[in-house]
Amino acid sequence: MKSIQVNSLPLKEVIEDLATIFSTKFYENCGEYILEIPENIGEGVIRGINFEDGLGLLHYDCLFKEDMEIHFIINNVHPLKFLYVEAGVLYHRFEDEDTEHEIEQFQDAIVASSKHNGHVLSFKANHKTKINSLEIDREKFQRKMECDIQSLDETLEKLFRDINAKEAFYHKGNYSLGIADLLQNMEEFTAENFIRKIFLEGMANQILTEQILQYQDDQRDEGSRMLLRSSEIKQVRYIAGLIENKIAEIPTVESMAKDAGLNINKLQTGFKKLYGTTVNNYVQKVRLDMAKSLLMGTEFSISEIVTTIGLSSKSYFSKIFKEKYDISPSDFRNNYRKNL
Repeated sequence: MKSIQVNSLPLKEVIEDLATIFSTKFYENCGEYILEIPENIGEGVIRGINFEDGLGLLHYDCLFKEDMEIHFIINNVHPLKFLYVEAGVLYHRFEDEDTEHEIEQFQDAIVASSKHNGHVLSFKANHKTKINSLEIDREKFQRKMECDIQSLDETLEKLFRDINAKEAFYHKGNYSLGIADLLQNMEEFTAENFIRKIFLEGMANQILTEQILQYQDDQRDEGSRMLLRSSEIKQVRYIAGLIENKIAEIPTVESMAKDAGLNINKLQTGFKKLYGTTVNNYVQKVRLDMAKSLLMGTEFSISEIVTTIGLSSKSYFSKIFKEKYDISPSDFRNNYRKNL
């Protein structure tokens, strides 16, 4: 394992230290400092930018050729960090502890070291790792946000007010779909210079807002949580596949949510996010799409089609079909055959 040590802040100097250690150069774009990892070390990029209100962003998109351990050691209070793992796995530990925290893809962690103890981040060799770290200088941030901090959750208020780092703090969760969207927006944004700087500052504030909402949601019982996590998207897609493949015997929304390991609120949120509609409306869309295909491609009677798509009422089927296509099922079939 290659172990390196960074002894500086703000993030500009962090990038400078890394460039010196890697024997490479870095460049600057309107306050954002960018280091391209040299081929003998691996591949990828590390970016860092600080803003005047105490916020900063540090982005790793890298693959190292050997296990890499980065020690962030400074003779000062370290920033409060919000770590988001978009790809790969990150290992974190506090400088004064042996316990290593594993943070997997789609997970996040809130980390604050005590006193002047630093952070150690570990990357596995030959594994692409993509991480965003929202960094907060609590002293600067508190001066700007004094009135707002008072309205935070008690634990978070205590964390933000601990400007002398009296206590360490660690909390791991699965980041929300809202945070995932913001991280993706940052990755896809291509403008440079001043526009990029104000965009990133806006993103930093939005991520912090979503993180506070997510932390509050994390404090609820599992079955009562409202925010959908990125790691739960596959369960939503699983239910969509279930609907499409078993349309004749679709269970209730409650049963589907239970089958997916989600509560109903999360399942509905996932369908609105991915498919732009509710679960029940998605079921109806699948039924009508299948009915349309059967009317065009088979000799099934209307009654047989009604049974095949999981309905029991022929009149109800005719009603919803006409509402969507502005024509009755029988007339639709007749028109289709005439056009052929």
